[in-house]
Amino acid sequence: MNYLGFHFVFILPPLLLLVWVQRQPLVGIGGFRAWLGVPLIALLALVYTTPWDNYLIWRDVWHYGSDRVMGTIGYVPIEEYLFFILQPLLTGFWFYWLFPRTQEPVEPEEGVKVRILGTGLWIVLSLAGALMLQEDSTVYLGLILVWAGPILALQWLVGGQLLWAAKFAWLMGTLIPTVYLWIADRIAIALEIWTISETYSTGVKLLGLPIEEATFFLVTNLLVVQGLLLILLLGNRRSPVQA
Repeated sequence: MNYLGFHFVFILPPLLLLVWVQRQPLVGIGGFRAWLGVPLIALLALVYTTPWDNYLIWRDVWHYGSDRVMGTIGYVPIEEYLFFILQPLLTGFWFYWLFPRTQEPVEPEEGVKVRILGTGLWIVLSLAGALMLQEDSTVYLGLILVWAGPILALQWLVGGQLLWAAKFAWLMGTLIPTVYLWIADRIAIALEIWTISETYSTGVKLLGLPIEEATFFLVTNLLVVQGLLLILLLGNRRSPVQA
C-alpha cells in the first residue's frame, strides 16, 4: 500500500460517512461559527504543521519510501499535506456528530482554577519537550511537545473553564479518533509506508506503536477538539446543546 492508498482505506471512508450522516451539521448550534470552525482549523493545521514537518523529515526523524508517495513539496510528501487537512476534517466532523448528543451542560464553572491547571500542565510539558531536545533518543517526542504544547496551553488559558465544563464531549471527541488513528498508524508503519527513526525516538511502544506517534495523534486531536469547542462556546453563557 502507498500513502495515497492509506488515505483511501483509512481516512476517506469514515470522513465521507460522517459528512453524509450530518448533512446539516450542528443545526441550531454555533451558527456561522460552526460552519467556519472545521475549515478554519484545517487551514491553521496546514499552515502551522508545514514547517515543523519539513524539519522532521530534513532531520530524518521520520522518512518514507520514495515508491510510496506521488512526490514532495519541500521535504514533505504531497499525501502528508493532504493528511494535514484530512485529519482535522475527520476529527472535526466526528466531534460535530458527537457534540449535540452529549446532553451536557456547558455553563462554565466560576473561578480560574481549571484554567490555571490546564495552562500550567501544558507549559510544563512544553518545557520538558525543550529539555528532551538535548538527547537524540527523545528528539521526536520533544519536538512534538514543543510544537503542540504552547498552543494547547493558550487554549486552556483562553477558555479552560469551557473545555472542562464540556468535558465529556472534550474527552470522547478526542479519544475515539485518537484510538482509530493509532490503529491506522500502526498498520501503516508495519507496511513501511513511513518509518520512524530509531536514533531520534525512545523505542518505547504501545502495542507496537511508537510512543511518539501515539503522543502526536493525541495532541493533534486535542488541538482540533479544543479549538472547535472554543469557537462554538466562547462568548456563550448558556448551553447551546439541544436534543
